[in-house]
Amino acid sequence: MEPLAAKQITTLDPRQIRLMSVAGYASVGVALTLIALKTWAWFATGSIALLSSLADSLLDLLASGVTLFAVKVAVSPADREHRFGHGKSEGIAGVVQAVIITGSAGYVCVQAVDRLITPSPVESPAVGFFVMLASLVLTIALVLLQRYVVAHTGSLAIAADAAHYRSDVLTTLAVLLAIFLSTQFGLHILDPLLALVVVALILWSVYTIILAALNVLLDRELEDIDRKRIAEIARAHPEVRGLHDMRTRSSGAAQFIQFHLELDPKMSLTRAHEICDAVEEKVQQSFPAAEVLIHADPHGLPENRDPF
Repeated sequence: MEPLAAKQITTLDPRQIRLMSVAGYASVGVALTLIALKTWAWFATGSIALLSSLADSLLDLLASGVTLFAVKVAVSPADREHRFGHGKSEGIAGVVQAVIITGSAGYVCVQAVDRLITPSPVESPAVGFFVMLASLVLTIALVLLQRYVVAHTGSLAIAADAAHYRSDVLTTLAVLLAIFLSTQFGLHILDPLLALVVVALILWSVYTIILAALNVLLDRELEDIDRKRIAEIARAHPEVRGLHDMRTRSSGAAQFIQFHLELDPKMSLTRAHEICDAVEEKVQQSFPAAEVLIHADPHGLPENRDPF
């Protein structure tokens, strides 16, 4: 039997779980507040650009609810039926968010084209301007919170939520500009035109969200710079003669790293195990959220290897 060294599934610490939960609840709270404000403002102004922002916020609420659910599932520890944890629930949440946001973009596009055909002025602009300014402050505050949480947890679901809220910041600025130009200069056509700009921004956020989600769901390798760092750490041990068949992937905030170490074929099983443990510890220091699995091979043993 050849030695194996493996670390148990890494779980998030209580502080990380708390941060992710706070971000999830904050997202839902902000979405509810923005929906209430924008509904009032839309009835008061009739602005299509503002309607586009309201539609986005309505679907933000649904997306934020998906995020909150995904976070609760993702942070639950590994169990008998899910030995690798539940991190991929964040990838699923990202795909659901992308579908939801695409739907909102389609609705806004239809409304904007209709208003291009029959332009009309924005009414009660002061109400719309005040509401969108308040929305801008709330959204920026939420994005800053989400950015902090992602930096400290690596949560894909929170990152996806932050991506479309960042687009909301640009959306809100576009609406503010539309209201100002429409009322001050009579450029009523800019209201639906800027709504279409908003649609383009929304679709770009969809692209970034679904790309990150699919990378997780399809077990994409870690970045080349990370793989190179892992190999450097392993080869730095003076008794390691080589490394091959490295495989890596991420699942939500967790990472999985496995590879074969080539050691002296005359080495004792005990010494091989000690070396694997030492290398594992070094890799773990650089990738604290990872599960590390090391397989020891006799150096020079002919065998089939991954071509990658």
